[in-house]
Amino acid sequence: MKYNHKLRVAANTKLNDSYFLLTLVPEHNEARLSLPEIKPGQFVQVLTDAQGAFLRRPISVCDVDYERQELLLLVQKAGKGTHALALLQVSDSLDLLYPLGQGFTLNDQPDGEYRPLLVGGGVGTAPMLYLARCIREMGIVPDVLLGARSADLIVMQDRFSRFANLHCTTEDGSLGVKGFVTNHPTLREADFSHIYVCGPKAMMVAVASLARQRNVPCEVSLENTMACGIGACLCCVENTKEGNLCVCTEGPVFNTDRLQWFEQK
Repeated sequence: MKYNHKLRVAANTKLNDSYFLLTLVPEHNEARLSLPEIKPGQFVQVLTDAQGAFLRRPISVCDVDYERQELLLLVQKAGKGTHALALLQVSDSLDLLYPLGQGFTLNDQPDGEYRPLLVGGGVGTAPMLYLARCIREMGIVPDVLLGARSADLIVMQDRFSRFANLHCTTEDGSLGVKGFVTNHPTLREADFSHIYVCGPKAMMVAVASLARQRNVPCEVSLENTMACGIGACLCCVENTKEGNLCVCTEGPVFNTDRLQWFEQK
């Protein structure tokens, strides 16, 4: 079920020159004083007051803490809308349409058989934190592999370490293994039952290709350009084996078996 709520800014934390973390809580005057059920991999549509920004901005749910009633959004400064969000102050209100889309599939296999690897690159790091939390709450400690150009762009390491075994790669070698996530021995050598990925398409295709070679189920969260977020405008369609599907309603999470990535020439 979708909701249109105004949430209050509890914190707006600058992580580096590119990213900031919004902590949102329900407004005291909202009819519903608690956050709705949100699945890892779902997203929100945020209304900004930036001049010329008429459309809502899609942002992945980064984390949900139901005990503290906090919703976290990792935002990358890119255009007018996200720069306006970066200026939000504590106690400001933010209009959200949420939760939207289809999230990741959590497996119900016994502990010894469910060995998930979560791979995030750039702002694609965002949905992996809440996914890691949900898997940890199942009694399983997942492995998380994060990649970025340099150490300063690997964000929320402390938060990930609460829920997962954290591994990092940087292109310049300033943190973790030098190179891309596909260079990390954790991905190359470890035996995982499921792989979840979000990040630049080239990275997702590379990881999905490795998963395919090993016959490991792989789910990816696509970052196609969105406008409406509810399947009306058709600007986010992805070519799949089932035809063109709206990423905002049928995704953003897809099993790579449904995509045409490896059939295209």
